[in-house]
Amino acid sequence: MGIVSSQSFKNLITTYLGFGIGALNTLVLYVQFFQDEYYGLVGFLLSSATLAMPFIAVGTHNTLIKFYSKYSGRKQEVFLSFMLGLPLIILIPTTILITVFYSDIVDFLASKNEIVRPYIIVIGIIAFSMAYFEIAYAYAKAQLHSVFGNIMNEIFHRLGVMILLLLFAINLINMDQFLYGLAIVYVLRMFIMLVYAFSLKKPKLRLAIPEEWKAILKYSTLIIVAGSVAVMILEIDMFMLGKLVAIENIAYYSVGIYIAAVIAVPARAMHQIMYPLTANYLNERRFVELKDLYKKSSLTLYIISGLLLLLIVCNINTLYLILDPAYSKGLYVVLLISLAKLVDNILGNNNAILYNSDYYRLVLVLGVFLVILAIILNLIFIPELGINGAAIATFIASVGYALAKIIVVYKKFGMHPFTRATLYVTSLLLVLGVCFYFWNFKLNPYLAIGLKSIILGSIYLAVVYIFKISPEIYNWLNDNILKRKSRIE
Repeated sequence: MGIVSSQSFKNLITTYLGFGIGALNTLVLYVQFFQDEYYGLVGFLLSSATLAMPFIAVGTHNTLIKFYSKYSGRKQEVFLSFMLGLPLIILIPTTILITVFYSDIVDFLASKNEIVRPYIIVIGIIAFSMAYFEIAYAYAKAQLHSVFGNIMNEIFHRLGVMILLLLFAINLINMDQFLYGLAIVYVLRMFIMLVYAFSLKKPKLRLAIPEEWKAILKYSTLIIVAGSVAVMILEIDMFMLGKLVAIENIAYYSVGIYIAAVIAVPARAMHQIMYPLTANYLNERRFVELKDLYKKSSLTLYIISGLLLLLIVCNINTLYLILDPAYSKGLYVVLLISLAKLVDNILGNNNAILYNSDYYRLVLVLGVFLVILAIILNLIFIPELGINGAAIATFIASVGYALAKIIVVYKKFGMHPFTRATLYVTSLLLVLGVCFYFWNFKLNPYLAIGLKSIILGSIYLAVVYIFKISPEIYNWLNDNILKRKSRIE
């Protein structure tokens, strides 16, 4: 876990810095300076672009990581050239079809909210930029360099959005310029990532087709489905809110989702390096190391994300006192999505195992079923319950998908992510959650949140450390916080 710990810690720092900037954007600047309908519009455009991205990338970002380490020399150059060109080959006929049916697509997307109509092109620009950013990022990760890419993935675009929001706040740009500026930010991010990735190892482009092109295309095709499933489970709720209810509801939902998304940060940071490492273990059939990584990654993520869940749940009522009262409509969104994110963290490197193994087809079938279920649940719940209905649908689909993936890995590899320590952490979360949720300080909201968080966090980490629930976290606290020599191997 040495390289995992090193790069994961760096990624964790940059990811949280990005989330800090994003929190300022989401919870302060958007809320203060945007009308609710325009805030909702931004959320709808970004969600739509995110849904389109896997189809534009045609699975190449995952395929690149899976197959890259299997080749060397000229074969590796041929493979990389094929991966870089494949999305462009698919994009040409897709662009023609979009051009022919453009008015129908616009009518569909703007059917409930006319405010969307002028900005459909922004969705396409951002989706294309996201796709090639992910491909360049995958190439960097294949070289086991994930830190710079994580900075670009977590910080750059949020910082760009912050600058645009400040320019809008002081009336230097209008709403149209802000929305097109948003697209420019994503384009710049893509170009910078491409330059960096190719600077790590300059590719030699070759006009040739890999010998295993059938296997590569088959995997890429299935990964399109897999990537779409994962993205749709996360983003379909926001898209369907824009289709079924007034667009300002997306603003309230976005704030709730962003608060809950803090729980996903540790997994996002660790996965940047775990994904290529897992691919190497599978390619070299090192199943003992893979099982060890599976359990350690699960427990580490569970402990970290569990603490974040406690801090969010136990402070959420006070936090909504700080925000605009209208946004408190998202209280149950935060609670449900936070629990879903916690379950996803327990998976550890489960996704990396599945997507880099020969069994990814099995989970695709389950994933497609769950996406269909999510769409049906959203259609049922959103008209009746609004944003809470969307949260219920997302929770059921996300948790169901997570459980399905655990079962597939257990059946095919004979391993699961749980240990006795998982039970200890669960008990700790329940006890502290019950104790602190109903205990509030009658102070300034900022002071109340800070004080409760310090007390809760200190008790939680002390229990984890004293009882040595996780050797990795125990050693990290010794080496980086307490500077003690005692270690657990």
